[in-house]
Amino acid sequence: MYKNESGHHKLLLVDGMNLWFQMFYGMPSRIINHEGKAIQGIMGFAGAMLKIIRMTEPSYVLVVFDGEHHNPRMEIDPEYKANRPDLSDVPDEENPFIQLPEAYRVLDFMGIRCYETTVHEADDVIASYAQRLKDKAEIIICSHDSDFFQLIDEETSVLRYRGDKSIIMDEAALMEKYGITGSQYVDFKCLTGDHADNIRGVEGIGPKTASRLMRDYGCLDNLLLNYMNDRSNRIKVLLNIGKDRLPVNKSLITMKKDIDLPMELELLTCPELKFSTREILQQTGLL
Repeated sequence: MYKNESGHHKLLLVDGMNLWFQMFYGMPSRIINHEGKAIQGIMGFAGAMLKIIRMTEPSYVLVVFDGEHHNPRMEIDPEYKANRPDLSDVPDEENPFIQLPEAYRVLDFMGIRCYETTVHEADDVIASYAQRLKDKAEIIICSHDSDFFQLIDEETSVLRYRGDKSIIMDEAALMEKYGITGSQYVDFKCLTGDHADNIRGVEGIGPKTASRLMRDYGCLDNLLLNYMNDRSNRIKVLLNIGKDRLPVNKSLITMKKDIDLPMELELLTCPELKFSTREILQQTGLL
């Protein structure tokens, strides 16, 4: 899927919790090890990491996990991510966090660096790496979180991993899907809202309309200055009602890019991975 050209460095940034949840809930059946412990989540995660690295052939790799800490964006809007399920009362075998330490153990065995956030969201750490290091390496972000589309440019793409059905979102794919550039994605999402993060958009404005407005006005600031001249009376009414929500959305959706990087690029060298998923689980005592 990616060609690792001679002398061309790539940095793979994996949204750890996103991949972990995808594997924990996406495995087709429950798999038990010799101790009677469910390991399907960790088996899926280890296998996915091997496939993603072989698919992208990175020079460097870092997996970033969200830690358990206060989320500053909730001070902006208490409804932010309030739709996420509470897993504190579910049985252990249904709780993805119970197996999570084993994901760290597997990454350690594989020689892959990981980082758990203590203040900021993982998205902001990944965005800061992408912003600061794209002059040193091509950036590949592995996540199904569409918020990362705001980072897409000539040096940055997003891998939506689904095994053989994986999709690369780059500038051309983003233009084909939404008719916008990466730099317009935050403004586009401000208008449409984000159900996944419980962010309300402007009622009545969907992706097609938001795409047209971005084409016509370029950015949200220009739209807000000129929407009363729009050719659609409906848009004038909708924006007049919903425009006060847009600055709040922008502060929620825009990723921070100025966070101190927890590890320097030189520490993130991608190891040579010659073992199978089964061998990883056997060597870590999980199988």
